[in-house]
Amino acid sequence: MNIFRSLLGKVWHDPNAAEVVKISEGQLYLVRSGAVRGGRECIYNDAMATIRRVPSVEHHFQLVITRVYEDGDQELLEDEEETDEERVFLIGEELEFRTGTTADGEPTFVWRDLDGDVDELYEFVAPGTNEPTRAFFETCMYRAMYERKYRASADSLADADLQEFIWHPPAAKKSKGKATRKVSAPKSDQVAPSATIPDSAVATTSASPPASTVVQNTPSQSQSSEPDMPTLVSEPAELHLWDKDHGVFVKQADVIARVAHNPAGGQYDYWLAASTDEGQVLAHKLSSEMNQRWSSRVVSFTWNNVDDRGVGNSWCLRFLSEESFNRFREVCTRALWEASNQLLWNKAKPDEQNYVLSSVTEDVEMKDVEDESDEEDAVEEELDKSEDEEEEEYPEEDEEAPAMPKGRNKQLTVGYKGDRSYVVRDDKIGVFSHTGQGQVKYYASISNVATPKGKVFSPKHVMLHDQDTKMVLMNPAEPHALYSLDIERGKVVEEWKVHDDITVDAIAPDNKFAQMTPEQTLVGISHNSLFRIDPRVSGTKMVDSQFKQYVSRNAFSSVATTEAGKLAVASEKGDLRLFDSIGKNAKTALPPLGDPIIGVDVTANGRWIVATTKTYLLLIDTLIGEGRYTGSLGFDRSFPANAKPIPRRLQLRAEHVAYMDNSVSFTPARFNMGEGKEENAIVTSTGQYVVAWDFAKVKKGQLDKYEIKKYDQFVVQDNFKFGDDKEIIVALQNDVLAINKKNLRRPTRASLAAGSRTRSSIVNAPY
Repeated sequence: MNIFRSLLGKVWHDPNAAEVVKISEGQLYLVRSGAVRGGRECIYNDAMATIRRVPSVEHHFQLVITRVYEDGDQELLEDEEETDEERVFLIGEELEFRTGTTADGEPTFVWRDLDGDVDELYEFVAPGTNEPTRAFFETCMYRAMYERKYRASADSLADADLQEFIWHPPAAKKSKGKATRKVSAPKSDQVAPSATIPDSAVATTSASPPASTVVQNTPSQSQSSEPDMPTLVSEPAELHLWDKDHGVFVKQADVIARVAHNPAGGQYDYWLAASTDEGQVLAHKLSSEMNQRWSSRVVSFTWNNVDDRGVGNSWCLRFLSEESFNRFREVCTRALWEASNQLLWNKAKPDEQNYVLSSVTEDVEMKDVEDESDEEDAVEEELDKSEDEEEEEYPEEDEEAPAMPKGRNKQLTVGYKGDRSYVVRDDKIGVFSHTGQGQVKYYASISNVATPKGKVFSPKHVMLHDQDTKMVLMNPAEPHALYSLDIERGKVVEEWKVHDDITVDAIAPDNKFAQMTPEQTLVGISHNSLFRIDPRVSGTKMVDSQFKQYVSRNAFSSVATTEAGKLAVASEKGDLRLFDSIGKNAKTALPPLGDPIIGVDVTANGRWIVATTKTYLLLIDTLIGEGRYTGSLGFDRSFPANAKPIPRRLQLRAEHVAYMDNSVSFTPARFNMGEGKEENAIVTSTGQYVVAWDFAKVKKGQLDKYEIKKYDQFVVQDNFKFGDDKEIIVALQNDVLAINKKNLRRPTRASLAAGSRTRSSIVNAPY
């Protein structure tokens, strides 16, 4: 292999070169029955093989087999809904890559089909490829395996260093017993030490510790009689705990941090553990409830934990090297994915694995919560000081205003026309007017919401319709129908039976601004289908020609539309599908990170999507950045398999959550919206807090530039006033109010602890 030194120097040393080596002609076969010449299925009759770098993930490479079209074929296939243009494989030892020759002496490359049975292989036959090119391609495969395994450059490797990656047939098995299961991780990440399952799930401190305090073992932990947990990765680190009084992370101990599998808890029960020479000091179950966050700048991992007493804390592991941090992050991310999806990591396709791993590479620096020394922020905070000390003023109560009925607010919908907002309370809907002075005023209520047959119900979901003259209601007792409420009459006037067998689980307008027009149709989804609803047709209201149903249960949960009527559909599994129209296959399918999506919104032009999970928002840029569809959106064309968008997580910093009384549970996030207006903010809420992100800063990578405001009640829902990027309408459990975005504050100990009193806490009345 030494004859390739100069050539390797040209292609391998250039990190900007996406392609390392390419074989331009060949055929791809799927080989079954354990024999290379056994049952063979031709996948691509004309193909090329390429070794590519994985964008944004250092030391990772892909083997890409791309179909090659003859002249004219590509144009004929371009309009097909779903075309199989390339197969992508993440290069690693698990592929069991090897070389060979056909009966005619043509060179071949063979590797395992990780998505198929154990005896299924892929074979790329490269007729006409000379020996130096074949050997060079083989060498590049081994170098890619080395870099992924050791997270180190292969620039100065000797040939002997690559010998361990040359595949050899396994020796005959001595026993038919099943092997112990391990998480799908590189071998270098599977180390010998084991952690102990604690009797108590948490080792924590209820109060902020002094700087000298070390987290101690409890007797039950050090003397646990539980079986050992196999360790998947083990790295030295510093363990820190957030001191709520002083606003800093305080070092607790030098520890060995581990990710371990607990067989007693099931196949996908993983734990984060830390121990010293004296024994185990911490064990927290891995889940998205941890609000985990990675920072490569300071090689740290922060997360939240609530102990058995309900006390929340913020923890931090700071690793001793970037290599140690990267190893721990990858294995922990895989374990979290398996735990969330209840699926083995190697069952995910290589491009899906890369998508998941890229979601944790976005980085913002972990700093002390008070340490925001930016000049602009400092001036802003100085100007805010006097306002923080003032009590919010509300207009005097109007004695002539009708009394709002008893109950608790459950939903909010903000009007498009007429300056109205509507709040659902059981079987009643409160109507609020926007006064024009940044205030909302209770106007009236629609009582005893009932079907045309007189059966009272509490709407599951409501949506304004037909220039805000109607409201479409979903009745949980009648999932196959929708109900049209005439707002002027304050009465349900029509029942729309959508389908006899298909339920309506969520609805959306025909397009982003359809509610401002007389448009009558709307969009609906069931757990596995997408369809158009037209209340004007006779009989059932589903439009048969605009209906797309999937065979499997996809658990669709929410849908949103762009100004042009393109659709984004999210699911409880956490995946996203982008459609250019109803009735066709999705142009783009983005794999799940593992957490259910409870709401989705999209910018008017379709460029950005924000999907809400319980503990984080997922921001997706739909612009295709490379390939033949560069410049198109994912609604119109499919992303190349090796260039899917990098999902950005918007989440609260663990240090801030430590001051909150409850764990994070976001309500569906929304962009500000208005015809001809650019989206520049995202608003959501969790517990007693309204939270807003500056979208312009987020797009620059400043993912933690959010502002916050606390209330004395739980926030039910919030949204921007239509056509306004500053005024936010907020529905609390017992109040409805408007707040200017400038009154939100950067999260500090003071702003997180101080709650704003609402009118319901000032006077003894619901509003």
